[in-house]
Amino acid sequence: MSSIGKLMKQAARMQQQMEQVQAQLAQQTVDATSGGGMVKAVAKCDGTLAAITINPQAINPSDAAMLEDLVLVAVNSALAKAREVSTAEMGKLTGGLGMPGIM
Repeated sequence: MSSIGKLMKQAARMQQQMEQVQAQLAQQTVDATSGGGMVKAVAKCDGTLAAITINPQAINPSDAAMLEDLVLVAVNSALAKAREVSTAEMGKLTGGLGMPGIM
């Protein structure tokens, strides 16, 4: 078999493995909290937000800005954790090559 043929088979195999990892990441979740657990955000490792939970005690109509800040902190933290997991899992597959367009 020619070098090109082997390379094509290897690329197809890698693409299939990447699709499997991406499907697994879409099911895997991470969570983060802010305000001592008053706000919890759950993110999927495919980069989407799965849930936000707000403790009713955190709701103060006269201080909506504080709740907004708590939500932002929890969401950004959860999404950062999800990116870390995704990068680590894809890095295992690509051998840390940092291939453009993959991540």
